[in-house]
Amino acid sequence: MAWVIRPKKPNKSKRATYECGLEFEDFPAEAQNVWVQFRVQYFIYALIFVVFDIEVVFLYPWAVAYNALGLFALIEMVIFLGILALALAYAWRKGLLEWT
Repeated sequence: MAWVIRPKKPNKSKRATYECGLEFEDFPAEAQNVWVQFRVQYFIYALIFVVFDIEVVFLYPWAVAYNALGLFALIEMVIFLGILALALAYAWRKGLLEWT
């Protein structure tokens, strides 16, 4: 809905990229034409880290309120941890955790 009611004032500077507060033309010529490649394994490790970081975010409140939540919450958390364990086993079996 915002695209309908916002003011439309096209400008060249709005389409320009912003990097470190410097204009793109201010960078040296060799820095303008660099294509940085990185290994996909860095992305895989980051993704796995985020998944298990989110797991901790869900586990902490559950552990704090465990007595009040009862058996249903325990079963729910065991299922949640089981799904994460299956995902980890899948990644391990596919060799995604090996750094070669």
